[in-house]
Amino acid sequence: MTTQPTRTIVSRRSRPAKDPLSRELIVATALELLQKEGSTGLSMRKIAKVLDTGPSSLYVYVANMQELSSYVLDLGLAGIALPASDAGSWQTRLFDALSAYLHALYDAPGVAELALTTVSVGPHALAFTEYLLQCLHEGGVSSLSAAWGVDLLMLYATSVAFEQSSRDARGTTMQAHLAVMAAVDPQQYPRIASSHADLISGSVDGMERFRWGLDVILQGIMKKEG
Repeated sequence: MTTQPTRTIVSRRSRPAKDPLSRELIVATALELLQKEGSTGLSMRKIAKVLDTGPSSLYVYVANMQELSSYVLDLGLAGIALPASDAGSWQTRLFDALSAYLHALYDAPGVAELALTTVSVGPHALAFTEYLLQCLHEGGVSSLSAAWGVDLLMLYATSVAFEQSSRDARGTTMQAHLAVMAAVDPQQYPRIASSHADLISGSVDGMERFRWGLDVILQGIMKKEG
């Protein structure tokens, strides 16, 4: 007579309880995957796997990937510390707010790339846009110029953050680029040869070049008002 192996039955009640699904949990999980894996981590299948559920369950809380991306981007902007209303001139506060936005994107790999392709209308994104518009309003910028100007300023800051974070993720430095610039034929590329150091000067870490770009855009906005 063969003895059957003893089965150990584990009650569901003795297992660690899973957090109940919610939009907030889904979005937070998606942001974590985005930060770890970049844009490839932002998929319903991967999010569902982490949450130990099926992809179809997620659609109860988010309509589609576009909506989820908007929520994820907004959560990624939650860490932006906007300057107080009395913290300097409107130009200073505008530049400081955009610098905070740059660092928020840079510190969360994948969020900058998402910001280039996604429009968020969540509370954090709305608060940031409202702040920039208020600064330009204080500077006497018209409603239309402020609206279009904010778009340009944010696009510039987003692209800088994406370029820098992508370079860091690949471990790329500017040394190879500088070496190529320094070695160009001065007869064929006289302007590059004479200004190769300037072409890559002003690191993002120092913020000098970034703020110079913001100032150029702002001067263009103000010129339209004149």
